[in-house]
Amino acid sequence: MATHRLPTFYISHGGGPWPWMTGPMHDAHHQLAVALQALPQLLPTAPRAVLMISAHWEEADFTVQSHPNPPMVYDYFGFPPNTYEIQYPAPGAPALASQVLSLLQGVGIAAQLDAERGFDHGMYVPMAVAWPRADMPVIQLSLKRGLDPQAHLAAGRALAPLRDDGVLVLGSGASYHNLRARGPEAATPSAAFDRWLQQTLEGAPPEARNQALVHWQAAPGARQSHPREEHLLPLMVAVGAAERDAATRIYHETQFFGTTTVSSFMFGPAA
Repeated sequence: MATHRLPTFYISHGGGPWPWMTGPMHDAHHQLAVALQALPQLLPTAPRAVLMISAHWEEADFTVQSHPNPPMVYDYFGFPPNTYEIQYPAPGAPALASQVLSLLQGVGIAAQLDAERGFDHGMYVPMAVAWPRADMPVIQLSLKRGLDPQAHLAAGRALAPLRDDGVLVLGSGASYHNLRARGPEAATPSAAFDRWLQQTLEGAPPEARNQALVHWQAAPGARQSHPREEHLLPLMVAVGAAERDAATRIYHETQFFGTTTVSSFMFGPAA
């Protein structure tokens, strides 16, 4: 069990099932792969479990995965056949799921358990790169429909005690996610939004940071970068759980797939 408070993370998880592919799709993720492989070294101690907030699961209320051995969810289309046979057999953690449920409900946040839900690629893509042995217990927490930033900041705030109990809170999304603008047209808005994100997360005091995130749509390039914000909302949970901790950019590149600027962040001290 951890003896030090763990940081939280908001990571860009890349495109589709890229770790299991070859050629240009895989090669485009080289810098991201290096950053994900370094995640365990950033922690002051090994986690006992991971709470993953993936962009790829939304429910009417916050929902906690409680399956003891979650199945796989292949929530992508048009990829090679082998990517529909991926296995990442990390164990679930029903007791932790109940703990997460209690923390949320304890502050008046509506939440429920889901004993059937499997692992989606927002979970197993980054986890397979960072923890390839698949021996770390993992549970997922859904986003709440409506994608209200304040609701997700509040959920993160409620879950902050997990950091002292050896649980790594990990938000998995993408700092730029516009599937209709992935070529040269992505360059300017992704760079502008990424610049705002870094300045806000690393430079603003906690209250101002929260307010800026609540009003993220006013940022330069915001809606061009996130026509729909499900890939940004895991950030809110990670920030809420580390509300007064400093942010550090741990991954950044300006030519992801040739044109796009993307980043990942840690909240709290590194090891």
